[in-house]
Amino acid sequence: MTKRLVVSMLVFACGFCLGNVFQPWSAVHAQPNTRVFEIRTYTAAEGKLDALHARFRDHTLALFKKHGMTSVGYFKPQDAPLKQNTLVYILAHPSREAAAKNWHAFQTDPGWQKVKAASEAQGALTTKIESVFADPTDYSPMR
Repeated sequence: MTKRLVVSMLVFACGFCLGNVFQPWSAVHAQPNTRVFEIRTYTAAEGKLDALHARFRDHTLALFKKHGMTSVGYFKPQDAPLKQNTLVYILAHPSREAAAKNWHAFQTDPGWQKVKAASEAQGALTTKIESVFADPTDYSPMR
């Protein structure tokens, strides 16, 4: 073997071993490439935004987790008029197919049905729900 080949093999072996010991942050915390994000916007019925937040805080998040939906974040707009009636949140799903299955399981869960009925005894909490599925860009820090 030539000296150059031996040195190359040694460098490769050292790099391989160190790479397995000191994995970069992105490799350790990488998410599967198939993950899809769902951005949901809820418009609350007049005077019911606080009740909507309470339902999410006290019940919905736990039920989402139970049914395989990953909560990424929940947001309140700062500016009027949206600050009076809007909730925006982001969920992550393994795929669009998993999202459909998870939503079906969530919506048919007896616990959810009970919570929804109790929270809407005086009328629906929302007047409009919008859902957008999105893929992260190649430069997005979250994937």
